[in-house]
Amino acid sequence: MPERRCAMLTDEQTKEFYNSPDWRRTRKEILRTDKGECQICKAKGRYTKAVIVHHVNHLRDRPDLKLDKTYEDTNGITQRQLISVCRECHETVCHPERMREIIKPLTTERW
Repeated sequence: MPERRCAMLTDEQTKEFYNSPDWRRTRKEILRTDKGECQICKAKGRYTKAVIVHHVNHLRDRPDLKLDKTYEDTNGITQRQLISVCRECHETVCHPERMREIIKPLTTERW
């Protein structure tokens, strides 16, 4: 199936989406499906409470998948689109680019 593309969401549209009844209902359903456990930690044999539902294909890149529970990858295999994760995994695994922005060298010598 060819990949669908549509216009990126503005910050205001993103905020509206995350406050919408449709997203709240879907988020609650995903957390229930995953039994409130971080799916990344669970895959590593750890059990951590999930507090975030993560869009595997980021909302800004694929707003057409914003409420879809699954998607087809480039090989036509159905994958999870929404997964429950803990805050630490969301920042370090799902969004490592955010960590690079936070960790900056203190001096020009990089220490």
